[in-house]
Amino acid sequence: MSVTAAEGFVASGLHAGVKRRRYDMALLATEDRKPVPAVAVFTQNKFPAPPVQLDRKRLAENGGQAAAIIVNSGNANAGTGAAGMADAEAMTAAAGEALGVDKADILVCSTGIIGTPLPMDAILGATPKLAKKLSVDGAGDAAKGILTTDHKSKEVVIRGSTFTIGGMAKGCGMIAPNMATMLAFLTTDAEVPRHEMQRILAEASDRTFNTLNVDGATSTNDTAFLLASGRRGRADPREFADAVHRACEDLTFQMARDAEGMTKMALLRVTGAASDAEARIAAKSIAENNLVKCSWYGEDPYWGRLLAAAGSAGVAFEPERTSVAYGGIVVSREGTSVAHDADAVRAHMKQEQFQIEVALGLGSGCAQVIGIDLGPGYIKENSRTS
Repeated sequence: MSVTAAEGFVASGLHAGVKRRRYDMALLATEDRKPVPAVAVFTQNKFPAPPVQLDRKRLAENGGQAAAIIVNSGNANAGTGAAGMADAEAMTAAAGEALGVDKADILVCSTGIIGTPLPMDAILGATPKLAKKLSVDGAGDAAKGILTTDHKSKEVVIRGSTFTIGGMAKGCGMIAPNMATMLAFLTTDAEVPRHEMQRILAEASDRTFNTLNVDGATSTNDTAFLLASGRRGRADPREFADAVHRACEDLTFQMARDAEGMTKMALLRVTGAASDAEARIAAKSIAENNLVKCSWYGEDPYWGRLLAAAGSAGVAFEPERTSVAYGGIVVSREGTSVAHDADAVRAHMKQEQFQIEVALGLGSGCAQVIGIDLGPGYIKENSRTS
């Protein structure tokens, strides 16, 4: 039931014809069609798609609420100008008409190819069908309807003592730590003040979604939503915040394991930086370095590439203070190699998920990034998308 596990929500998904065969549309709505508090975190890309622009505007104008979110996959409706904005508005109007809801309370998301107009005939023709299919059992179809190059659906349910959080997400490429890097939809039946919801979602996104770096590319359409029906009353603030974090973390790891061409996942920590901000910069520089990513694919503990990437990140860096460890086994100190158990390091890197620490020895700043390797699978996927 994932995104409909929380009381008060229904969903649906279907194949409309945006893509050739797979499901390509989804609808998430409140069960009674009444708007509920809604918060979001959007892409920081300065080339945002019309759906992102429209959602920002709607939430600002309606006081931060939504009765439904309509989604299409296979086409991002990005780089489409005024016509793309008109299409995004038309999608919300069609959903509003089908649901009997004011379009001002309908949000919209699109994901897929950039620069191509939406096939609006197919989308508008499918919208009434989506509305008719809405049900608590429709979560699985909705989770399929938002996927692009993903290989599997990504869903989560977290049950608290007095509330439930459900969610679904998509994302396996164009993912970098600069927002909530993909599309994610969370629902809860807890009653939470909207300003608290916004803070909690932003903090959870920063600690989870923003640690995932597949390819250093920040999408034009990145969006994460949290809607609250309030059906089960007030929740303990700390418990609720922890549950949102756990839901986002679960979805983050699902995306990492489904990353385009992924064979290895590195849990990379940069410690001892001059500040947390500098640690994040260094971690991002390492995780996005193609030489580093290739060494991960080859299961090669090439620590020199890690330090070279950190040293070129523009942060405070003194080689004689550094150390590097794979799986807790130190392989380098003071910018040079040290004796270590090479067989144990190689065994650690043969795992699908391994740990790396790059210690800068300059302060207390730290950051973690989930990095993905670079191999033939990623190149194959991204050489034939347009």
